Amino acid sequence: MTTPNDRREGRREGERRKIRAHDLFAATRAELLLSGRRALLCLLLNHDTATADDVRALVEIPAGVNPTCLGAVPGMLARAGIIRRVGYTPSERPEAHTRPVGVWTLADTLAAIQWLREHPEPAEVGGHAGAA
Repeated sequence: MTTPNDRREGRREGERRKIRAHDLFAATRAELLLSGRRALLCLLLNHDTATADDVRALVEIPAGVNPTCLGAVPGMLARAGIIRRVGYTPSERPEAHTRPVGVWTLADTLAAIQWLREHPEPAEVGGHAGAA
């Protein structure tokens, strides 16, 4: 029988594993994550909210790259106070099996614009020229 402490420790370990995976993605897929972050901010500058599904539709994932790496896109922007999660919604991509995805909105429009200026799109990421 699991106890509340076991469940809390399980969630903490899950969070640690997620952070390690996102750090690995950031180290090995930096240009792809840059494109994803730019796409997310551009979406949010033009719409009230956006999800990973919206980003996935704009960012081409190179062959051999697991698309779950885009899960690392919002974290850094949220920690910087540029975006914030306002809820969850079921994914609309069939391969995502309706799992919940975060719904994001801008927390600081000026910071988003500044971030885009400071982080230009790489020349080409897997054939994707950028969302902005």
